[in-house]
Amino acid sequence: MGQKTLHLVSLGCTKNLVDSEVMLGKLSQYKVVDDPNNADVIIVNTCGFIEAAKTESLETIMELHALRKRDSLLVMSGCLSERYKEELQQDLSEVDIFTGVGDYDNIDKLIEAKKSSYSPSVFLANEDVPRVITGSSYHAYIKIAEGCNQSCSFCAIPNFKGKLHSRGIDSIVKEVKSLVARGYWDFSFISQDSSSYGRDLGLKDGLVELIKAVEKIEGVQSAKILYLYPSTTTFALIDAIADSPLFQTYYDIPIQHSDDEMLKTMKRGFGETKTKELLAYMHSKPNAFIRSTFIVGHPGEDDEIHFLRTDSSLLEGIAQVLAPGIAITTGAELNNPDNPTEQTGETPFLDGRQSKVMSTEDVPLSREALPTPPPRPLPLVPETTSTAASPARESPPDAPPARGPGLHPRWPPPESAWRPVRLPSRGPPQRPAPEWTPRPWWP
Repeated sequence: MGQKTLHLVSLGCTKNLVDSEVMLGKLSQYKVVDDPNNADVIIVNTCGFIEAAKTESLETIMELHALRKRDSLLVMSGCLSERYKEELQQDLSEVDIFTGVGDYDNIDKLIEAKKSSYSPSVFLANEDVPRVITGSSYHAYIKIAEGCNQSCSFCAIPNFKGKLHSRGIDSIVKEVKSLVARGYWDFSFISQDSSSYGRDLGLKDGLVELIKAVEKIEGVQSAKILYLYPSTTTFALIDAIADSPLFQTYYDIPIQHSDDEMLKTMKRGFGETKTKELLAYMHSKPNAFIRSTFIVGHPGEDDEIHFLRTDSSLLEGIAQVLAPGIAITTGAELNNPDNPTEQTGETPFLDGRQSKVMSTEDVPLSREALPTPPPRPLPLVPETTSTAASPARESPPDAPPARGPGLHPRWPPPESAWRPVRLPSRGPPQRPAPEWTPRPWWP
């Protein structure tokens, strides 16, 4: 028997990407292929943060099911699977194995046993778990924490990722050193709320201590921190980043709004005055780059009172306080009564299925404005993986293929792989989610 093949698609944020790389490490005995027609195992690591991400995840599942070969396994993992585990297991019979955000390091065992599993705890990558870094031969993401202690009204992540759970500094340093030994020298440190790193471990200035520890690692040439939170970002942290000879003076901090009333509605806990002071202090640092996101159209926002108020709109002050180049994420879809509040989030725009932070000039205003994406999802393929053409797909038999106990095959795929899938509304405002039909990613 030849070597088994694997096709993995990672959707959503870079934190999801790290978990996908862990799965590649645990499945190192598989040959990674970029053609799902020729894969014995297909994994989709899903995102369930905003409505567009849910749609993309479900469309990807349907599309890959239509392309899969006989006797292959289709695995659904990640945030969407965790968030709607009961509904998806009941309705999405195209999927053979379901898992959420707690079993990335056990993916090899789940595939071998052909069974679904949802661990009660959230998996947090560490130095002892093998990873296959994708997309670069010199840069790697380092996840420093999972979960979040914030309670933003528009964000559902704490509901399925739980409270802040930080790695120890020693664990992070060991992982960085091991990657430096493999030739990596540029690192991005990520979590849901990086400026709160270490608070659950009793560290008062955990991120400042981490910066100092990384600076001592020989071989690291460049680093940056992503996903700061306004109310947990201190002037001391701003100084530590700016004064570091290693870390870039790059402040990735979602402001979301400037009006005090709207910030209270969003449960952001940080007012306009303090926000401007924070941004001005960041901007005072030499060669500082500030990247932020703003929500427009949040439920309860009034054009006259909140958004267009010239005396309190932070957008008016950006030109006076900040340098050009801030990426602005709008939540205009929230004005649609069929869309729940949770459909806005603290993520950069994504170009197709490639995580790419765009400048202000590049931000698309509609789906039609996006560049033409590939005909199918782009898999995670290590640079050494062969991309030779695979043989023609074998025609499916009349009878369903044998599957493991408790699995729900849907074979052969219907002529149209797209069918309605209903996901319930979670979080305010409390109104039922509409029926919707997933559509192909591109005509």
